Amino acid sequence: MNIQDIPAVTIGSVTLSPAVLVALAAALVLLPILALIIVAIRTSAARERLMEETARRDEAAEARLAELLKAQAEMQGRLATMAEVFGSRQAELNQTISQRLDGMTHRIGATITEQTKSTHDNLRTLQERLAVIDAAQNNIQSLAKDVVGLQAILSNKQTRGAFGQSRMETIVADGLPMGAYEFQKTLSNGSRPDCVIRMPNNSPPLVVDAKFPLEAWNAIRDTENPDQKKVAAQQFRRDMEVHIRDISEKYLIQGETQDMAFLFVPSESVFAEIHENFEGIVQKAHRQKVVIVSPSLLMLSIQVIQAVLKDQRMREQAHLIQGEVIRLMEDLGRLDDRTRKLQSHFLAAQKDVEMIITSSDKLAKRGAKIEAMEFETPGARPDGDEAAPRSVESRTGLLKLRVVDED
Repeated sequence: MNIQDIPAVTIGSVTLSPAVLVALAAALVLLPILALIIVAIRTSAARERLMEETARRDEAAEARLAELLKAQAEMQGRLATMAEVFGSRQAELNQTISQRLDGMTHRIGATITEQTKSTHDNLRTLQERLAVIDAAQNNIQSLAKDVVGLQAILSNKQTRGAFGQSRMETIVADGLPMGAYEFQKTLSNGSRPDCVIRMPNNSPPLVVDAKFPLEAWNAIRDTENPDQKKVAAQQFRRDMEVHIRDISEKYLIQGETQDMAFLFVPSESVFAEIHENFEGIVQKAHRQKVVIVSPSLLMLSIQVIQAVLKDQRMREQAHLIQGEVIRLMEDLGRLDDRTRKLQSHFLAAQKDVEMIITSSDKLAKRGAKIEAMEFETPGARPDGDEAAPRSVESRTGLLKLRVVDED
Protein backbone atom coordinates (compact mmCIF):
# COMPACT_ATOMS: atom_id res chain seq x y z
CA MET A 1 0.00 0.00 0.00
CA ASN A 2 1.37 3.33 -0.95
CA ILE A 3 1.11 6.58 0.80
CA GLN A 4 -0.73 7.99 -2.32
CA ASP A 5 -3.46 5.47 -1.89
CA ILE A 6 -4.31 6.85 1.53
CA PRO A 7 -7.11 9.34 1.22
CA ALA A 8 -6.80 12.83 2.68
CA VAL A 9 -8.72 13.64 5.76
CA THR A 10 -10.48 16.91 6.37
CA ILE A 11 -11.12 17.96 9.90
CA GLY A 12 -13.11 21.08 9.96
CA SER A 13 -11.32 23.54 7.83
CA VAL A 14 -8.01 21.65 8.06
CA THR A 15 -7.16 19.04 5.49
CA LEU A 16 -4.60 16.46 6.38
CA SER A 17 -2.53 14.92 3.69
CA PRO A 18 -1.63 11.22 3.68
CA ALA A 19 1.96 12.00 4.69
CA VAL A 20 0.80 13.95 7.53
CA LEU A 21 -1.53 11.20 8.45
CA VAL A 22 1.32 8.69 8.21
CA ALA A 23 3.47 10.90 10.29
CA LEU A 24 0.71 11.26 12.77
CA ALA A 25 0.22 7.50 12.83
CA ALA A 26 3.92 6.96 13.29
CA ALA A 27 3.95 9.55 15.97
CA LEU A 28 1.02 7.86 17.57
CA VAL A 29 2.89 4.57 17.45
CA LEU A 30 6.11 6.07 18.70
CA LEU A 31 4.50 8.00 21.47
CA PRO A 32 3.83 4.95 23.73
CA ILE A 33 7.27 3.66 22.96
CA LEU A 34 8.77 7.00 23.83
CA ALA A 35 6.55 7.12 26.86
CA LEU A 36 7.71 3.68 27.82
CA ILE A 37 11.32 4.66 27.22
CA ILE A 38 10.86 7.83 29.19
CA VAL A 39 9.12 5.92 31.92
CA ALA A 40 11.87 3.34 31.86
CA ILE A 41 14.50 6.04 31.97
CA ARG A 42 12.69 7.80 34.69
CA THR A 43 12.12 4.54 36.53
CA SER A 44 15.80 3.65 36.33
CA ALA A 45 16.73 7.11 37.50
CA ALA A 46 14.23 6.91 40.27
CA ARG A 47 15.53 3.49 41.06
CA GLU A 48 19.05 4.80 41.15
CA ARG A 49 17.96 7.68 43.22
CA LEU A 50 16.00 5.29 45.42
CA MET A 51 19.00 3.03 45.70
CA GLU A 52 21.20 5.99 46.45
CA GLU A 53 18.67 7.24 48.94
CA THR A 54 18.34 3.74 50.34
CA ALA A 55 22.10 3.52 50.59
CA ARG A 56 22.19 6.90 52.23
CA ARG A 57 19.42 5.80 54.49
CA ASP A 58 21.27 2.58 55.21
CA GLU A 59 24.39 4.52 55.95
CA ALA A 60 22.40 6.90 58.12
CA ALA A 61 20.67 3.93 59.74
CA GLU A 62 24.01 2.25 60.25
CA ALA A 63 25.39 5.49 61.70
CA ARG A 64 22.34 5.84 63.84
CA LEU A 65 22.62 2.18 64.75
CA ALA A 66 26.26 2.73 65.67
CA GLU A 67 25.29 5.77 67.63
CA LEU A 68 22.48 3.76 69.23
CA LEU A 69 24.92 0.95 70.01
CA LYS A 70 27.37 3.48 71.38
CA ALA A 71 24.60 5.13 73.37
CA GLN A 72 23.45 1.69 74.48
CA ALA A 73 27.00 0.87 75.60
CA GLU A 74 27.21 4.20 77.37
CA MET A 75 23.77 3.55 78.84
CA GLN A 76 24.85 0.09 79.95
CA GLY A 77 28.00 1.60 81.55
CA ARG A 78 25.91 4.25 83.17
CA LEU A 79 23.40 1.63 84.26
CA ALA A 80 26.24 -0.47 85.68
CA THR A 81 27.66 2.60 87.43
CA MET A 82 24.21 3.51 88.65
CA ALA A 83 23.66 -0.07 89.75
CA GLU A 84 26.97 -0.02 91.62
CA VAL A 85 26.16 3.38 93.13
CA PHE A 86 22.66 2.22 93.96
CA GLY A 87 24.12 -0.96 95.46
CA SER A 88 26.55 0.99 97.65
CA ARG A 89 23.86 3.50 98.50
CA GLN A 90 21.47 0.68 99.27
CA ALA A 91 24.12 -0.99 101.46
CA GLU A 92 24.74 2.32 103.24
CA LEU A 93 21.01 2.87 103.48
CA ASN A 94 20.52 -0.63 104.82
CA GLN A 95 23.34 -0.10 107.32
CA THR A 96 21.93 3.30 108.34
CA ILE A 97 18.45 1.86 108.61
CA SER A 98 19.82 -1.08 110.60
CA GLN A 99 21.71 1.26 112.94
CA ARG A 100 18.69 3.47 113.34
CA LEU A 101 16.50 0.44 113.90
CA ASP A 102 18.99 -0.86 116.48
CA GLY A 103 19.09 2.54 118.20
CA MET A 104 15.35 2.83 118.05
CA THR A 105 15.00 -0.73 119.33
CA HIS A 106 17.42 0.07 122.18
CA ARG A 107 15.59 3.28 123.00
CA ILE A 108 12.24 1.55 122.75
CA GLY A 109 13.55 -1.27 124.96
CA ALA A 110 14.94 1.22 127.48
CA THR A 111 11.70 3.19 127.35
CA ILE A 112 9.66 0.02 127.80
CA THR A 113 11.94 -1.01 130.69
CA GLU A 114 11.54 2.40 132.31
CA GLN A 115 7.82 2.33 131.70
CA THR A 116 7.65 -1.18 133.14
CA LYS A 117 9.66 -0.10 136.18
CA SER A 118 7.55 3.02 136.57
CA THR A 119 4.42 0.93 136.17
CA HIS A 120 5.66 -1.53 138.80
CA ASP A 121 6.52 1.36 141.12
CA ASN A 122 3.14 2.94 140.54
CA LEU A 123 1.44 -0.40 141.12
CA ARG A 124 3.45 -0.93 144.30
CA THR A 125 2.59 2.60 145.46
CA LEU A 126 -1.01 1.98 144.50
CA GLN A 127 -0.99 -1.27 146.45
CA GLU A 128 0.50 0.51 149.46
CA ARG A 129 -2.12 3.23 149.20
CA LEU A 130 -4.82 0.62 148.77
CA ALA A 131 -3.46 -1.11 151.87
CA VAL A 132 -3.60 2.22 153.72
CA ILE A 133 -7.10 2.77 152.39
CA ASP A 134 -8.10 -0.73 153.49
CA ALA A 135 -6.63 -0.06 156.93
CA ALA A 136 -8.44 3.28 157.07
CA GLN A 137 -11.63 1.57 155.92
CA ASN A 138 -11.20 -1.03 158.63
CA ASN A 139 -10.61 1.77 161.14
CA ILE A 140 -13.69 3.55 159.86
CA GLN A 141 -15.69 0.36 160.16
CA SER A 142 -14.42 -0.23 163.68
CA LEU A 143 -15.12 3.43 164.46
CA ALA A 144 -18.62 3.02 163.08
CA LYS A 145 -19.06 0.00 165.33
CA ASP A 146 -17.75 2.02 168.25
CA VAL A 147 -20.15 4.85 167.39
CA VAL A 148 -23.01 2.40 167.22
CA GLY A 149 -21.88 0.97 170.54
CA LEU A 150 -21.61 4.47 171.97
CA GLN A 151 -25.07 5.25 170.70
CA ALA A 152 -26.35 2.08 172.34
CA ILE A 153 -24.57 3.09 175.54
CA LEU A 154 -26.02 6.59 175.50
CA SER A 155 -29.51 5.26 174.81
CA ASN A 156 -29.49 3.33 178.10
CA LYS A 157 -29.52 5.36 181.30
CA GLN A 158 -27.64 2.86 183.43
CA THR A 159 -25.13 2.08 180.70
CA ARG A 160 -24.68 5.80 180.04
CA GLY A 161 -23.97 6.38 183.72
CA ALA A 162 -21.43 3.56 183.65
CA PHE A 163 -19.81 5.13 180.56
CA GLY A 164 -19.42 8.52 182.32
CA GLN A 165 -18.11 6.80 185.44
CA SER A 166 -15.62 4.79 183.38
CA ARG A 167 -14.20 7.94 181.80
CA MET A 168 -13.96 9.62 185.18
CA GLU A 169 -12.24 6.60 186.73
CA THR A 170 -9.73 6.48 183.85
CA ILE A 171 -8.83 10.15 184.28
CA VAL A 172 -8.45 9.82 188.06
CA ALA A 173 -6.47 6.57 187.89
CA ASP A 174 -4.10 7.99 185.26
CA GLY A 175 -3.46 11.21 187.20
CA LEU A 176 -3.20 10.10 190.85
CA PRO A 177 -1.10 7.44 192.57
CA MET A 178 -2.61 4.40 194.20
CA GLY A 179 -4.07 5.16 197.59
CA ALA A 180 -4.88 8.78 196.75
CA TYR A 181 -8.42 7.95 195.59
CA GLU A 182 -11.19 5.43 196.16
CA PHE A 183 -14.19 4.48 194.03
CA GLN A 184 -17.66 3.76 195.40
CA LYS A 185 -16.73 4.54 198.99
CA THR A 186 -19.57 4.42 201.50
CA LEU A 187 -19.94 7.62 203.55
CA SER A 188 -21.34 7.94 207.05
CA ASN A 189 -24.84 8.74 205.76
CA GLY A 190 -24.90 5.56 203.64
CA SER A 191 -24.44 7.31 200.27
CA ARG A 192 -21.83 6.00 197.85
CA PRO A 193 -20.26 8.63 195.58
CA ASP A 194 -18.60 7.57 192.36
CA CYS A 195 -15.15 8.72 193.48
CA VAL A 196 -13.48 10.13 196.59
CA ILE A 197 -10.11 11.87 196.24
CA ARG A 198 -7.96 12.15 199.37
CA MET A 199 -6.60 15.64 199.93
CA PRO A 200 -3.19 16.55 201.46
CA ASN A 201 -2.55 17.74 205.03
CA ASN A 202 -5.22 15.37 206.38
CA SER A 203 -7.96 17.47 204.80
CA PRO A 204 -11.38 15.90 204.09
CA PRO A 205 -11.62 14.09 200.73
CA LEU A 206 -13.13 15.56 197.58
CA VAL A 207 -16.26 13.90 196.12
CA VAL A 208 -16.72 13.45 192.36
CA ASP A 209 -20.10 12.44 190.88
CA ALA A 210 -20.30 11.07 187.31
CA LYS A 211 -24.06 10.43 186.96
CA PHE A 212 -24.94 13.28 184.58
CA PRO A 213 -28.57 13.31 183.29
CA LEU A 214 -28.63 13.28 179.49
CA GLU A 215 -32.23 12.34 178.67
CA ALA A 216 -33.54 15.90 178.52
CA TRP A 217 -30.34 17.04 176.81
CA ASN A 218 -30.79 14.43 174.07
CA ALA A 219 -34.40 15.58 173.72
CA ILE A 220 -33.12 19.14 173.13
CA ARG A 221 -30.68 17.98 170.48
CA ASP A 222 -33.10 15.61 168.72
CA THR A 223 -36.06 17.98 168.26
CA GLU A 224 -36.34 20.80 165.73
CA ASN A 225 -39.67 22.22 166.93
CA PRO A 226 -39.07 25.40 168.96
CA ASP A 227 -41.89 24.60 171.39
CA GLN A 228 -40.64 21.06 171.98
CA LYS A 229 -37.09 22.35 172.30
CA LYS A 230 -38.27 24.84 174.94
CA VAL A 231 -40.10 22.11 176.87
CA ALA A 232 -37.02 19.86 176.68
CA ALA A 233 -34.81 22.74 177.91
CA GLN A 234 -37.10 23.26 180.91
CA GLN A 235 -37.01 19.52 181.66
CA PHE A 236 -33.21 19.52 181.42
CA ARG A 237 -33.00 22.50 183.77
CA ARG A 238 -35.24 20.75 186.30
CA ASP A 239 -33.22 17.51 186.08
CA MET A 240 -29.98 19.40 186.59
CA GLU A 241 -31.33 21.30 189.57
CA VAL A 242 -32.57 18.07 191.18
CA HIS A 243 -29.24 16.31 190.58
CA ILE A 244 -27.23 19.25 191.94
CA ARG A 245 -29.41 19.34 195.05
CA ASP A 246 -28.94 15.60 195.55
CA ILE A 247 -25.15 15.96 195.34
CA SER A 248 -25.19 18.85 197.81
CA GLU A 249 -27.38 16.98 200.29
CA LYS A 250 -25.76 13.52 200.02
CA TYR A 251 -22.06 14.19 199.51
CA LEU A 252 -21.30 17.46 201.31
CA ILE A 253 -20.89 16.28 204.91
CA GLN A 254 -19.34 18.67 207.38
CA GLY A 255 -15.97 17.40 208.61
CA GLU A 256 -16.12 14.23 206.49
CA THR A 257 -15.91 15.60 202.94
CA GLN A 258 -14.88 18.84 201.37
CA ASP A 259 -17.42 21.64 201.29
CA MET A 260 -17.32 21.44 197.50
CA ALA A 261 -18.08 18.55 195.09
CA PHE A 262 -17.48 17.91 191.36
CA LEU A 263 -20.25 17.05 188.89
CA PHE A 264 -18.48 15.32 186.00
CA VAL A 265 -19.85 15.89 182.46
CA PRO A 266 -18.35 13.28 180.08
CA SER A 267 -18.52 15.56 177.01
CA GLU A 268 -16.76 18.84 176.23
CA SER A 269 -19.54 19.94 173.86
CA VAL A 270 -22.24 19.36 176.50
CA PHE A 271 -20.13 21.25 179.04
CA ALA A 272 -19.78 24.19 176.62
CA GLU A 273 -23.51 24.20 175.82
CA ILE A 274 -24.39 24.23 179.53
CA HIS A 275 -22.14 27.24 180.22
CA GLU A 276 -23.38 29.03 177.12
CA ASN A 277 -27.14 28.43 177.24
CA PHE A 278 -27.83 27.45 180.87
CA GLU A 279 -25.99 30.01 182.93
CA GLY A 280 -28.64 29.79 185.66
CA ILE A 281 -27.80 26.12 186.26
CA VAL A 282 -24.10 26.96 186.60
CA GLN A 283 -24.81 29.75 189.08
CA LYS A 284 -27.14 27.57 191.12
CA ALA A 285 -24.50 24.82 191.18
CA HIS A 286 -21.97 27.34 192.53
CA ARG A 287 -24.39 28.38 195.24
CA GLN A 288 -24.89 24.71 196.11
CA LYS A 289 -21.06 24.32 196.19
CA VAL A 290 -21.12 21.95 193.21
CA VAL A 291 -18.67 22.55 190.38
CA ILE A 292 -19.54 21.24 186.91
CA VAL A 293 -16.36 19.93 185.29
CA SER A 294 -15.56 18.53 181.85
CA PRO A 295 -12.93 15.84 181.18
CA SER A 296 -10.23 18.47 180.54
CA LEU A 297 -11.10 20.43 183.72
CA LEU A 298 -11.17 17.25 185.79
CA MET A 299 -7.76 16.28 184.39
CA LEU A 300 -6.41 19.74 185.24
CA SER A 301 -7.81 19.52 188.76
CA ILE A 302 -6.28 16.05 189.17
CA GLN A 303 -2.89 17.41 188.06
CA VAL A 304 -3.11 20.25 190.59
CA ILE A 305 -4.02 17.81 193.37
CA GLN A 306 -1.14 15.56 192.33
CA ALA A 307 1.28 18.48 192.50
CA VAL A 308 -0.02 19.40 195.97
CA LEU A 309 0.33 15.79 197.14
CA LYS A 310 3.86 15.61 195.78
CA ASP A 311 4.76 18.86 197.55
CA GLN A 312 3.29 17.51 200.79
CA ARG A 313 5.34 14.33 200.49
CA MET A 314 8.44 16.40 199.86
CA ARG A 315 7.75 18.49 202.95
CA GLU A 316 7.15 15.38 205.05
CA GLN A 317 10.46 13.90 203.88
CA ALA A 318 12.44 17.16 204.10
CA HIS A 319 14.03 16.37 207.54
CA LEU A 320 15.04 12.92 206.32
CA ILE A 321 16.59 14.43 203.22
CA GLN A 322 18.40 17.03 205.35
CA GLY A 323 19.81 14.32 207.66
CA GLU A 324 21.00 12.31 204.68
CA VAL A 325 22.70 15.40 203.26
CA ILE A 326 24.48 16.04 206.61
CA ARG A 327 25.76 12.45 206.76
CA LEU A 328 26.83 12.74 203.13
CA MET A 329 28.87 15.88 203.99
CA GLU A 330 30.52 14.09 206.96
CA ASP A 331 31.52 11.18 204.71
CA LEU A 332 32.86 13.67 202.20
CA GLY A 333 35.01 15.37 204.91
CA ARG A 334 36.48 12.04 206.01
CA LEU A 335 37.20 11.16 202.40
CA ASP A 336 39.03 14.49 201.95
CA ASP A 337 41.23 13.90 205.08
CA ARG A 338 42.15 10.40 203.99
CA THR A 339 42.94 11.63 200.49
CA ARG A 340 45.28 14.31 201.85
CA LYS A 341 47.07 11.75 204.08
CA LEU A 342 47.49 9.44 201.12
CA GLN A 343 48.89 12.35 199.12
CA SER A 344 51.52 13.07 201.83
CA HIS A 345 52.55 9.38 201.81
CA PHE A 346 52.93 9.51 198.05
CA LEU A 347 55.13 12.64 198.29
CA ALA A 348 57.41 11.02 200.94
CA ALA A 349 57.68 7.85 198.88
CA GLN A 350 58.55 9.94 195.83
CA LYS A 351 61.43 11.66 197.71
CA ASP A 352 62.73 8.28 198.92
CA VAL A 353 62.65 6.92 195.40
CA GLU A 354 64.62 9.96 194.18
CA MET A 355 67.31 9.33 196.85
CA ILE A 356 67.44 5.66 195.88
CA ILE A 357 67.95 6.63 192.26
CA THR A 358 70.84 8.97 193.32
CA SER A 359 72.57 6.17 195.26
CA SER A 360 72.07 3.82 192.35
CA ASP A 361 73.74 6.31 190.02
CA LYS A 362 76.75 6.59 192.37
CA LEU A 363 77.09 2.80 192.57
CA ALA A 364 76.99 2.59 188.80
CA LYS A 365 79.76 5.20 188.48
CA ARG A 366 81.97 3.39 191.05
CA GLY A 367 81.47 0.11 189.32
CA ALA A 368 82.56 1.77 186.07
CA LYS A 369 85.78 3.02 187.78
CA ILE A 370 86.49 -0.45 189.15
CA GLU A 371 86.02 -1.88 185.72
CA ALA A 372 88.50 0.73 184.35
CA MET A 373 91.07 -0.16 187.16
CA GLU A 374 90.92 3.36 188.62
CA PHE A 375 91.43 2.76 192.38
CA GLU A 376 91.73 5.31 195.14
CA THR A 377 93.92 5.11 198.25
CA PRO A 378 92.33 2.82 200.81
CA GLY A 379 90.76 4.70 203.62
CA ALA A 380 91.27 8.07 201.97
CA ARG A 381 89.12 10.19 199.69
CA PRO A 382 90.49 12.42 197.04
CA ASP A 383 90.31 15.35 199.40
CA GLY A 384 92.20 13.45 202.17
CA ASP A 385 89.19 12.66 204.31
CA GLU A 386 88.23 9.19 205.27
CA ALA A 387 85.05 7.83 203.95
CA ALA A 388 82.37 7.79 206.51
CA PRO A 389 79.46 5.41 206.24
CA ARG A 390 76.19 7.03 205.34
CA SER A 391 72.75 5.84 206.01
CA VAL A 392 69.55 6.89 204.38
CA GLU A 393 66.37 6.45 206.27
CA SER A 394 62.91 6.92 204.89
CA ARG A 395 60.66 9.41 206.57
CA THR A 396 58.04 6.78 206.90
CA GLY A 397 60.42 4.53 208.90
CA LEU A 398 59.64 1.63 206.62
CA LEU A 399 62.66 1.88 204.28
CA LYS A 400 66.34 2.00 205.54
CA LEU A 401 69.35 1.96 203.27
CA ARG A 402 73.06 1.98 204.21
CA VAL A 403 75.38 3.33 201.56
CA VAL A 404 79.15 2.62 201.97
CA ASP A 405 81.56 4.33 199.62
CA GLU A 406 84.16 1.53 199.81
CA ASP A 407 85.37 -0.94 197.23
